[in-house]
Amino acid sequence: MLVVWLAVCLCGTLAVDRGNFKTCEQSSFCKRQRALQPGQSPYRALLETMELTKSKLTLQLINDNNKVRLLLELYRLQGNMTRVKINELKPLKPRYEVPDVLIHDPPTEPLSLLSQDENGVVLSLGVESQTVIVSARPFRLDIMEGREVLMSLNSRGLLAFEHLRIRKDTQADPEAEKKEEGDPAANQEADKAAEEEKVEDGMWEETFKSHTDTKPNGPSSISLDFSLPGVEHVYGIPEHADNLKLKTTDGGDPYRLYNLDVFQYELFNPMALYGAIPVMLAHNAQRTTGIFWLNAAETWVDISSNTAGKTVFGKMLDYVQGSSETPQTDVRWISESGVIDVFIMLGPTPSDVFSQYASLTGTQAFPPLSGLAYHQCRWNYNDQEDVSAVDQGFDQHDIPYDFIWLDIEHTDGKRYFTWDPHKFPQPKDMLQGLQDKKRKMVAIVDPHIKVDSNYKIHNEIHTRGYYIKNKDGGDYEGWCWPGNAGYPDFCNPEMRAWWASMFAYDQYEGTMENLYTWNDMNEPSVFNGPEVTMHKDAMHGAVEHRELHNLYGLYVQMATAEGLTERSGGVERPFVLTRAFFAGSQRYGAVWTGDNAAEWDHLKISIPMCLSLGLVGMSLCGADVGGFFKTPSTELLVRWYQTGAYQPFFRAHAHLDTPRREPWLFGPENTALIREVVRQRYALLPYWYQLFYHAYRTGQPVMRPLWVEYPQDTATFSMDDQFLLGKDLLVHPVTEEGARGITAYLPGKGEVWFDVHTFQKHNGAQSLYIPVTMSTVPVFQRGGSIIPRKLRVRRSSSCMEDDPYTLFVALSPQRTAEGELYIDDGHTFNFEKKEEFIHRRLSFAKNTLSSSNLASDSQYSTSSWIERIIILGASKPSKVTLKTTDGQETPLEFDFDASMSVLTLRKPAVNAGVDWTVMLQ
Repeated sequence: MLVVWLAVCLCGTLAVDRGNFKTCEQSSFCKRQRALQPGQSPYRALLETMELTKSKLTLQLINDNNKVRLLLELYRLQGNMTRVKINELKPLKPRYEVPDVLIHDPPTEPLSLLSQDENGVVLSLGVESQTVIVSARPFRLDIMEGREVLMSLNSRGLLAFEHLRIRKDTQADPEAEKKEEGDPAANQEADKAAEEEKVEDGMWEETFKSHTDTKPNGPSSISLDFSLPGVEHVYGIPEHADNLKLKTTDGGDPYRLYNLDVFQYELFNPMALYGAIPVMLAHNAQRTTGIFWLNAAETWVDISSNTAGKTVFGKMLDYVQGSSETPQTDVRWISESGVIDVFIMLGPTPSDVFSQYASLTGTQAFPPLSGLAYHQCRWNYNDQEDVSAVDQGFDQHDIPYDFIWLDIEHTDGKRYFTWDPHKFPQPKDMLQGLQDKKRKMVAIVDPHIKVDSNYKIHNEIHTRGYYIKNKDGGDYEGWCWPGNAGYPDFCNPEMRAWWASMFAYDQYEGTMENLYTWNDMNEPSVFNGPEVTMHKDAMHGAVEHRELHNLYGLYVQMATAEGLTERSGGVERPFVLTRAFFAGSQRYGAVWTGDNAAEWDHLKISIPMCLSLGLVGMSLCGADVGGFFKTPSTELLVRWYQTGAYQPFFRAHAHLDTPRREPWLFGPENTALIREVVRQRYALLPYWYQLFYHAYRTGQPVMRPLWVEYPQDTATFSMDDQFLLGKDLLVHPVTEEGARGITAYLPGKGEVWFDVHTFQKHNGAQSLYIPVTMSTVPVFQRGGSIIPRKLRVRRSSSCMEDDPYTLFVALSPQRTAEGELYIDDGHTFNFEKKEEFIHRRLSFAKNTLSSSNLASDSQYSTSSWIERIIILGASKPSKVTLKTTDGQETPLEFDFDASMSVLTLRKPAVNAGVDWTVMLQ
């Protein structure tokens, strides 16, 4: 049966079967909520119930239609954030609140009452002139700065909270009988009003295709609207295969957040994909803000705008006619269950919003250096001989790589933590062969477990009661790659600890320290489940799957990363790739954009997809180079390597049924093109590594939209075909078939940019036409920056550890430049636990380049040295002198290219970890 299903699946038409996935109209709670019209909200604030403590304001809200009371909690958080929580005052049973995503209970700051009357209250948020106004009838919150509204909540009256209730047409829930007594009169009144509420289809049971969702708790959905005056550009809420700037959803479906295994996903639509991060950023030239909706149930996000659909002419007409309508974007969040728990990040700069979100959910895990190098994957490398042949192929063709990957076929009958005894009889010998070349491997470990009484992993999980249960209390089973499979309950910390222990070298046989892990199918994917995922009425202990669906993938990656860390005694940094993710997943490793296709539009969409993820904390993102499904043309494959080499996670991957596509299989010319761009990646690894160190320390994204660094330049606000790496490299990949030229926008009035390949200087604040050939990868270095590279590229990043650096100093029009150099051992936690790292400031001013220590407490030594300094935009000196800490002065040899104003200093030969100064005279 499974084989037939797979055959249908794998050989069907190459487009998503939309019929497998719900629209809002087919999702009963979304349909109910969307039927609500903006306007008169039934909720009012009962000001007499207000309590103001040191840490929060609490206030009851009442729904005048059904008399059900809610409890509002308002917190002012450290770092210019506000938290709003709304729950039922007296729910029949506790409503689910998302655990394990926040890194700690966010620290609060006192709110102070500024004024109060019968219409509402005004509270100070402490920052400058920021206040929050709570209006009573109807209930509404406005966050103000001076007289300017930054954000309004329930301004359109779309707050809706379906209270838990007893089903009237069947036997009452015995749990509900124990309902908190409270005020009997109020309870009676609420019950009477609630009885009058009409029961709609889908409230207590819902059928989609052949699957019935029994809803023992009945309707429980929640919704809240947010208005953003002055905002026309919103971003985030990944994962969607769509542009960076989110579109309005009027007349179509809302953006959906519900982790799903979407076979051959379509582009440019709001359908759900593998991951969900419920964070949206809003930006205009004055301010950046963010909304983090902490809810792990199925969620839909509606976006509308009063300027949407207006042409440029229409906007001009408004201007000429003096129309005073301020642009505004309205956003509405709808979730199936849980509580409203929303964090409003008030910026004001993009960098502030990144820091605010990082303070809540943590920062990007700092990957081992090799994780930022090149990865070679396909479904599947057939056996040990195949792995060895591919490994040798890279050496024969002088192309570096760090990781080779094994997909599901490496296991013994899709039993994870095992090896196929015929194809991979000696996994340790294979791993040792890679280790000898300082290379590594990733093997897949999926979270569906073959139901087989001869399989140790299954027996242990079953015996310990760690499987997710179905609604009747038995182990939940579904179809996946192994056939019939159980699904471990990763929401259970005991299960996670047990899973982590399975990565120990004495448990996971055949493994060594150079084997890392890939978690796929962790949405979770259930081939015969509703929407190819798990039934919502499956049980995690006492909690329904519907409450926490979007958290499952995060927990799988968390447990796996913990296992890789534990097996080394806490010494080695893990590397774990996940397909499903949620807010906070950045703490555990890498993500990729899933099963894309070998099509030009899929190459293009990889840029906004990774930019969107970076904006919400997930910096280690990439797309399958070459496309997973279908077969790329040679031109597309080369262009994809050239794009992927400048994206954070750089991995080629391909489907089982596609022809082999190792980089040397397309003729010597194309092999040379691919070799060249992979080598560019390796040369730039010191810069990549430093960017990821900063992402780990500060939460700033690695791959950034231009508006992040040029927040007032409106020309950049919708741009998603080019991007920045850090603030100093601008990349505009060639993503059009047959392109003869591209137009890159170089931002920054009064700034200059240097082509990294030719050293040609260009002014900022211009659109630059660049003729391209198949070898062109348009990359520019910002004038005013210093970027370290290692130009002696070897077979893997670890082989380059002690190699020397070349510093590329690109001078600003003011003839200054700044940069950094970060060095550690590349793979352990010693940088943090023992402060073993080098972090140096590189600075050029007044014709002097110096290296000074940024980390006085750290202890680390390196064998690497500075072998060359290339200064772009320089003038010719009469002499150049190196001065070291011992006071010694040594003349340096130099070359000057007058036509390009490039000065090359040869062999300063000074250690990369010490103080030094180079003076140009």
